[in-house]
Amino acid sequence: MNYTLWIILTGCLVGVTCGMSGVLLMLKKMSMIADAISHTVLLGIVGAFFVSQSLNGLPMLIGAAVVGLATAFFVESLHRSGIQSDAAIGVVFTSLFALGVVLISFIGDQVHLDTKHALMGEIAFVPWDTLQIKGESYGPVAVWMLGTVLVLNLILIAVFYKEIKISTFDPQYAKLIGVPVAFVHYLLMGMVSLSTVASFDSVGAILVVAMLIVPGATAYLLTDRFITLLLISGVVGILSAMIGYGAAVYWNVSIAGAMASATGLLFLAAFLFSPKHGWLMKKAKQRRLAANS
Repeated sequence: MNYTLWIILTGCLVGVTCGMSGVLLMLKKMSMIADAISHTVLLGIVGAFFVSQSLNGLPMLIGAAVVGLATAFFVESLHRSGIQSDAAIGVVFTSLFALGVVLISFIGDQVHLDTKHALMGEIAFVPWDTLQIKGESYGPVAVWMLGTVLVLNLILIAVFYKEIKISTFDPQYAKLIGVPVAFVHYLLMGMVSLSTVASFDSVGAILVVAMLIVPGATAYLLTDRFITLLLISGVVGILSAMIGYGAAVYWNVSIAGAMASATGLLFLAAFLFSPKHGWLMKKAKQRRLAANS
């Protein structure tokens, strides 16, 4: 596979992995916690480096998952204590992210991680960081990480599909019938954390946030069925990656930025032209009703 296809594949995997995880947060009205987790995992990555002296593989995933779950726990705890949820997210988000930024300064020049790299990322470098086994190259490390997390997320969704669906749409009823709502909640936070850190190093926090929030919001305008919502969200993520890469090459601009912008364009198209929820479709329906009255 050539250089271009590796970049497109990486973008598509980010779109599917983050899109399908983010849609679950959107349904629970917790989309902005995706923004918090996508930044606070920096603390988990830095912490994992201090422990393992490496930014690759399992230690990084574990560190990010721990901090992602801690972020969700702290936000939930503050919210239950009486603080508004948006304020709780803001407090935890800024505090943990700032701590991660401070700790980066202790790393110095030992690794390629800095705040600019963390926020922007550079997907164009993905094909150069390959998995080497006995001198043989098996493709970019980012593709293997994203593919592994995607498979894990799909398995978790399949195994806990009923519990996720019920606790998402009616948490009170879920508690009455014995669904472990708290477990499902932190399971979703773990999925988001793993999806974020698998994408973080290659594409940066900005594209991660866009893929976690916008594909799910776009899909929500196009369907009311849960399983279809998950599928459309993944498709929107893939289309955003492909359209964004084409635009980035044509105009010679940031690839990750173009992919994030493409998510906004697809959302705008759905917002305007969705058969049921589209703004233009609603206006046309109102005019027809007015003309017939």
